Amino acid sequence: MKKLKVIISSVAMLFAAGSANAQSLTVTQESFGTLENGTPISLYKLQNKNGIQANITNYGGILVNLMTPDKDDKLGDIVLGYDDLEGFVNDTSFQAPLIGRFGNRIAKGRFELNGKQYQVATNNKTNHLHGGVKGFGKQVWHAKPFSTPESVGVALSRLSHDGEEGYPGNLNVSAVYELYNDNRLTLTFSATTDASTPVNLTQHAYYNLNSTGSILDHELTIPASQFTAVDSTSIPLGAHQKVKNTPFDFTKAKKIGQDINQKNQQLGYGKGYDHNWVLDKPYGKMGLAVRVESKSSGRVMEIYSDQPGLQFYSGNFLDGSTEGKDGRKYQHRTAIVLEPQHFPDSPNQPTYPSTILEPGETYKNVIEYRFSVR
Repeated sequence: MKKLKVIISSVAMLFAAGSANAQSLTVTQESFGTLENGTPISLYKLQNKNGIQANITNYGGILVNLMTPDKDDKLGDIVLGYDDLEGFVNDTSFQAPLIGRFGNRIAKGRFELNGKQYQVATNNKTNHLHGGVKGFGKQVWHAKPFSTPESVGVALSRLSHDGEEGYPGNLNVSAVYELYNDNRLTLTFSATTDASTPVNLTQHAYYNLNSTGSILDHELTIPASQFTAVDSTSIPLGAHQKVKNTPFDFTKAKKIGQDINQKNQQLGYGKGYDHNWVLDKPYGKMGLAVRVESKSSGRVMEIYSDQPGLQFYSGNFLDGSTEGKDGRKYQHRTAIVLEPQHFPDSPNQPTYPSTILEPGETYKNVIEYRFSVR
């Protein structure tokens, strides 16, 4: 398919925004291929004055590329993924899509709501994971690029019909990516429903601040004094546990590889970290969820969130069988996933913050990524 050329140019934005700041912000649209059913898919490229670029496709709301500078001012792609649409269509490891209707796991794919039992897909052994077999990351979203005097972005939206993947209620959902000149990328979710339903939306990019190689030397800080212990199928046991004097203590910056191979039952279940941290900040308030730094590249990424938890996954099941960008094989622990969200299995855990959205309410979730170099 012939590529679609620039739909919004920096010149057009200059006239629209009327500010010098807008001259350095661009959003472009290109073809990203066609699905088997003939649906054309687009790629939206957001770029700021510093060269930071976030490429998003309306297939799954996937963050295809995230280009940021290193300490030598060289741009590099810090997310894993594929070179073309086919790779993402065939992907089974959730390479950088939007996640919904419910991120993380639901035990045995079952929950009770208003006295009725619901069964959703069990696509992670015995449990439900990341919205099911065809969750939000496998859907085509309506996309509308936009610009403001301070930012460029793309607004994605879709209707998740009643019964989709077994969930009740028609859910109108939007996800807005927005890039600023101060090197912030924000992702703002909102949703409404016509029937009670669980909602827990997030983003599932695999990050490597060196672009390639191991992530074990990445330094991680998670401001959380508790984490959610799990059973052998990664379902929470209920009560949280303190991180102090355990391998799960990232309250001070620590290399990911420092304690990852310790003999610890929780680490053994998932061959490393794949847990929810209970953030110390107040739920509903924006605050730091995680900071990751690579001394090698000099890149720093901070993620701010208004959600109560952060799921940290250390790339334990990457095994070299996935061929990604530029033909690279994604080996064991060559990326990490950092997902601000509600706690796993919340619909079945009455002591956890509720994830049930009711008619008349509006779900809101803001994730802010801040990029810098040291």
